[in-house]
Amino acid sequence: MYYNQETIIYNNGAFDKATNTTTDLYGQTLHYGYGVFEGIRAYNTPNGVKVFKAIEHYERLKNSCELINIPFHFDIQELIEATYKVLEQNNITDGYIRPLVYCDPNMALSTPTKVNIMICAWQWGAYLGDKLLHISISSYCRPHPKSTKIEAKACGNYINSILATTEAKNKGFDEALLLDSDGFLAEGPGANLFFEKNGKLYTPKLGNILPGITRATVLEICKNLNIEVIQDNFLPEDLLKAASAFYCGTAAEIIGFSAIDAYTFPLEWEFSLGKKIKDEYLQLVKQ
Repeated sequence: MYYNQETIIYNNGAFDKATNTTTDLYGQTLHYGYGVFEGIRAYNTPNGVKVFKAIEHYERLKNSCELINIPFHFDIQELIEATYKVLEQNNITDGYIRPLVYCDPNMALSTPTKVNIMICAWQWGAYLGDKLLHISISSYCRPHPKSTKIEAKACGNYINSILATTEAKNKGFDEALLLDSDGFLAEGPGANLFFEKNGKLYTPKLGNILPGITRATVLEICKNLNIEVIQDNFLPEDLLKAASAFYCGTAAEIIGFSAIDAYTFPLEWEFSLGKKIKDEYLQLVKQ
């Protein structure tokens, strides 16, 4: 579903078919998850294909590398231009883009001697679908902020996400919600959390979560709509008193919850702040 015989990717300054591209089986990224990536979306707008917040995403890619000591010697504007070319060569107008910084062979637990960059893209709908989600609080927690760089979108960190999602789906739920190491609400396996109560929105503060670009966009929308947002530490009990809740992320976009474990959110999604923000978000990305 991600590529075929004709798919073109960008790899270290060159464009080639995905089926012609190889990677070294001794690479640090393959063995230790020592790499970083981004998830970016492109939308078909009245003015042509637009990569949403391209600069912000590639700046975060650079920041992720710097946080975990991976050299980043790539030019961001050149990467953005390469991204548009990948979309053009694959005839993608609405799609998902995946840049990946990966390391050369190195079996030592040390910084890489050489790094590479790949950019690919494919057609992809909303990652979590279009229906409201039934969420389960995971038995897994987010990594302790002193155990790794939580702010980095690092490959190895997503083992935690895979375990949490798999557990939730095996129990019959649509997705998981993880707490942090202190028992406070954190985020989903690949999305940030917001919940509504008494006409206000609440979201976990930064520090134990990924600083999502869609999260930042939601905060911008709330400011424009005069919706108060409170960022703090919250317990699961706070969520179980909420009127509605939603996840936001580049892959998921904005998707509401129907319930969390045995608790059903009482406010109909169509009348929630989340739905209002989703409508604004979809207009924004397609401007």
